[in-house]
Amino acid sequence: MKAEPILCDCTVIHGEIVQRVKGKMPEEETLYVLADFFKVLGDSTRVNILCALDENELCGCDLAVLLNMTKSAISHQLKALKLAKLVKARRMGKMVLYSLADDHVKMIFEMGLAHIEEDRKKQVKR
Repeated sequence: MKAEPILCDCTVIHGEIVQRVKGKMPEEETLYVLADFFKVLGDSTRVNILCALDENELCGCDLAVLLNMTKSAISHQLKALKLAKLVKARRMGKMVLYSLADDHVKMIFEMGLAHIEEDRKKQVKR
């Protein structure tokens, strides 16, 4: 069954609330940067990489084998993740090890995953 859209039929503007919320909104440029951040997360390959790195620090070769991809394809995705400051790299001799950039990235990934899993559990119970 298709859900009907929920529309507001009122014509009253709650000025005080609108002004309070407007005062707390980040600058437009910040919201553009945030939107770009979420666009990076909108790719399933990059999400797979984040999932693997949430479990353990890995080199590009390990990621390629784990995700059944070429090293070149993994390198391309890691570049996007590094530019978005979602992963970091450290050199160990000839090897470069990748990990999640910080606890914020770990929390965003794990909370997103928990949200999806929670929703799926609710659907199974129906």
